[in-house]
Amino acid sequence: MTAPLFVKLVLVLLLVFILFNLARALFIMVRGENSQPMSRFLGRRVMFSALVVILLLIAMGLGIIDPNPRPY
Repeated sequence: MTAPLFVKLVLVLLLVFILFNLARALFIMVRGENSQPMSRFLGRRVMFSALVVILLLIAMGLGIIDPNPRPY
């Protein structure tokens, strides 16, 4: 497995995990369950979002992935 494919796969898995935590927080908010605090899942979402940004910056800095040169 090449490095760019591995980095992209890790990024996609992190984004899926972020969406999963956001959905868990939504269900807790809607149902009003008090077994686990909603802030736990929202905090995880923020932490993994920051991890995604840091991983993107590192991968672009090392030249593993290339940004789109023309965004339009």
